[in-house]
Formats: sequence, C-alpha cells, structure tokens
Amino acid sequence: MTEDEQFMMLAMREAEKARAANEVPCGCVVVKEGRVIARGWNQVETLKDATAHAEMLALTAAEAAVGDWRLEGCTVYVTKEPCPMCAGALVHCRPDRVVFGIPDPRGGACGGWINLLDSNPPLNHKCEVQSGVLGAACLEQFQSFFRAARAAAKERKRREREEAADAAAD
Repeated sequence: MTEDEQFMMLAMREAEKARAANEVPCGCVVVKEGRVIARGWNQVETLKDATAHAEMLALTAAEAAVGDWRLEGCTVYVTKEPCPMCAGALVHCRPDRVVFGIPDPRGGACGGWINLLDSNPPLNHKCEVQSGVLGAACLEQFQSFFRAARAAAKERKRREREEAADAAAD
C-alpha cells in the first residue's frame, strides 16, 4: 500500500464518522512531513452550518496546528473532490498537494466540473492534484450511504401512506 493510500484510508475513517452521524460521508486529513496534523469530517447537518465540509474543518484545524494560515509543505487527502468553496479555501491556504478519491463531475472544483487549483484562472496559488486514490473504495462508501438513504426515504413514505390510509379509514 502506498503512502497516499494509507492516508486516504485515514480520510475514509473520518468519512465513516460522518456516515455514523447521518452526514454525507466525506472525510479529510491534512499531512505534513509524513504525519497527520488535522482531521475533518462532514458536519453540515450536525452543526447546521453550510460551510462545515470535511475539508474546511480539517483546514482550520491544520492552520491551528501549524500556527499559520499557510499550509505549505502539506498534503490534503479527501475522499471526494472538493467543491468550489473548499477549493477556494485550498487556493488560499496553499498546500503543496491535494489528493482525492472520487471525482465530482457535477460540482467538483479540482478538475471534475471546473478547476480552481490550476493556473486558469490565474489565482494566487497552484498545487498538485491527484485523483483516484482508493477511488473504488471511496465510491462504494458514497454509494452505500445514498442507497441506504434512498431505502430509508422509501420506507418512510410507505409508512406515511399507510398511516394516512388508516386515518382515512377511521
């Protein structure tokens, strides 16, 4: 197993925390000099905060860990391609690399839909981007969450129909 795969496994563990909290299972770790300095998992619903993405929480923790908003020398591992908000934060905090598991062709901002981490548009920082690390495992983590969510919603609707029918019969 490569070093990137080992750190992606840790990001997947963070994603499992999100899943356990009924959040979209996205996890992130920030690594500097071969050591995890910060972790984050999606907490949008838990915190009632649209900005509480795994990356944003991990970046904030990493900045505190290094005592600076610049994360030069760091690699950010995240299970799903960062969205425009998170990619914008990555541009500003300047990690050397971003490694993600699965692309997001509808909302990813590291090459899936748009690419904010490239030189076009010319922003103040560029970083190396690598996708597909443990991609199949990350994809299964996402797909299984959404399969379960759809099944739960279907069951909830079935129960609501039954209750409505019972109430109408009374």
